[in-house]
Amino acid sequence: MTDNIYSRTAKSPWLAPTIQHAISGSVSLPGSKSLTNRELVLSALAASPSHLRNPLDSRDSQLMIESLMKLGTQINVSERCDSLIVTPTTDIESSKALNARIDCGLAGTVMRFVPPMAALFPGVIAFDGDESARRRPMKTTIESLRALGVSVEDHGTGSLPFTITSSGQIEGGNLEIDASASSQFVSGLLLAAPRFTKGLTLRHIGKELPSLPHIEMTLECLRQRGVKVSQPEETLWIVEPGPIEGGKFTIEPDLSNAGPFLAAALVLGGSVTIQNWPETTTQVGKHFVEILTAMGASFERVGLDLVVSGTGSIKGIEIDLSIGGELAPVIIALAVLADSPSRITGIAHLRGHETDRLAALTEEINNIGGKATELFDGIAIETSKDLHSGTWKTYEDHRMATAGAIIGLRVPGITIEDVSVVSKTMPEFVSLWNQLLEHKA
Repeated sequence: MTDNIYSRTAKSPWLAPTIQHAISGSVSLPGSKSLTNRELVLSALAASPSHLRNPLDSRDSQLMIESLMKLGTQINVSERCDSLIVTPTTDIESSKALNARIDCGLAGTVMRFVPPMAALFPGVIAFDGDESARRRPMKTTIESLRALGVSVEDHGTGSLPFTITSSGQIEGGNLEIDASASSQFVSGLLLAAPRFTKGLTLRHIGKELPSLPHIEMTLECLRQRGVKVSQPEETLWIVEPGPIEGGKFTIEPDLSNAGPFLAAALVLGGSVTIQNWPETTTQVGKHFVEILTAMGASFERVGLDLVVSGTGSIKGIEIDLSIGGELAPVIIALAVLADSPSRITGIAHLRGHETDRLAALTEEINNIGGKATELFDGIAIETSKDLHSGTWKTYEDHRMATAGAIIGLRVPGITIEDVSVVSKTMPEFVSLWNQLLEHKA
C-alpha cells in the first residue's frame, strides 16, 4: 500500500470521454482522505497501536505516512494489504532530539496537521512542499505555534518553507486564531491538543470560518479515541489533556470524491450506485444528496448503497457552499451544462486551495465557450450554446481535472491537461471513470 510512488512527474494529457448513452453502473470508492490523514495523526500520538482499515492510498496519504515515520512512528501494511498498523512513539519526552525534513507536497492536511504535532517532539523540523504549496496560506499555523511557545523561522513569509525548533513540551491553555482561510488550521491544533500539558481552549476570532463539517469530523475522531472535547460556542472548542486511545478504526469511502460519479448520472441520465455509503457521517460529501436533488437528481438507499438517478436534464442552482468548498468544482461543472443560470457563493476561501480555484474555473469555463463570471466569493454561470472542444488546464489541482471530466461527458474534445494530478486523492479515477461509463442503462 505504501510502496506506490506518487511524486510529481511529466504532465499526462487525457481526452475526457464523451458519452451518448445513459448509464447504469456501480462504483466502489477508496477511503476518505480527510479521515485517513486525521486517523494517521491520532494514531501517531496514541498511547497504543492502531489498526486502520480501508485507508486511502494516494499522494496525500503517502506524504502523511512519510512525515509521521520521520517523527518516529512505525507504519506497516497488513498481510492483506487493506489496512495499516500504526505503532506510535509512546515516550516522546525521552525520545532523541530530531533533525528532520518534512515534505508536504501539496497536501493541506500535512502542512497544517503535522507542525502542531511535530512540535511535541524535541528537535528541529523543517517543512517544505511543492512550489504551489508555497503560495498556500500558512500564517495562522505559524503564528499559532509561536503563541504556544514554539520557535518558528519562516523568514517573514508566513508560508512554506519554515522550520520549527521545539523543546518537545507545549503547555497549551487559551489560544485565539483567525482560521478564515481554512478550517484545517483549527483541526491541526485540535488533533495535537490532548498531548498539550493543559490541553487547549481554542477560539476562532475571524469573520468567517469555512468548512465547519471538517471540524466536526475532527471532534468526532477525537471522541472515538476517548478524548474529552466540547464546543460551548460555534467557534470555541475545548480539548482536555489526556491519552489518545489506539484501537481498530474503519475509514469510510471518500464522499467528496463521489461527486464526479454522482454528477455523471445527471449529465448522461440513468443511474449510478455508490457502494457502502455510510448512513451517518461527518463527511461534507453527504451534502451532495440535497444539492444534486435541487439540480434534478433523485436518490434512494438500497441496502448499504446509495443510488442516484438522473434524466440528462440539469437545473441551475443558487447556493451558498461555505459548508464545503471542496464540493464546488463538481457543482460548478454541472452548472456549465445546466438548463438555467447558477450562482455559487460562500467559497472565497477556494482562492487558497491547490490553486486559486475561482480564477482557474472561470478561466477554463470561458476558454471552452462557457459564460462564467468570478464573484468576490464565488462564481456566476450563464447558460451557453457555444461550448466547444479545447484543453482544460489543471493547475496541479485534482478537482480541476475531475471538473473537466464532468463537462467532457457532454462536450466532445475536452482534453484534460494533466490527469495525473488525481493521484493526490484518487489515483484510480480514470479507471473507475472508464469502467462506469461502459455500463449502458
